[in-house]
Amino acid sequence: MAYELIYTKSARRDIKKLDPVAQKKLAKNLERLRQKPFFYAQKLLWHQLGGYRYRVGNYRVIFDIRGKKIIILRVGHRRGIYRG
Repeated sequence: MAYELIYTKSARRDIKKLDPVAQKKLAKNLERLRQKPFFYAQKLLWHQLGGYRYRVGNYRVIFDIRGKKIIILRVGHRRGIYRG
């Protein structure tokens, strides 16, 4: 059973800023995350951003899992995603 992906407003904005190649790669990898979120996810040490992160090349997806829903909070380059 696949999880449902829910995007926050800021996550949608982050994804729109990415180049089309990165957007396509992200979409493919998010489908993989949707199937097995606990296999691919890594817990964040600093929980103010979210509970988990997922690595897609040089990009990071910050998200929470609530029941059967994956809430995508932020998407960004690894260089700046963890900055407040």
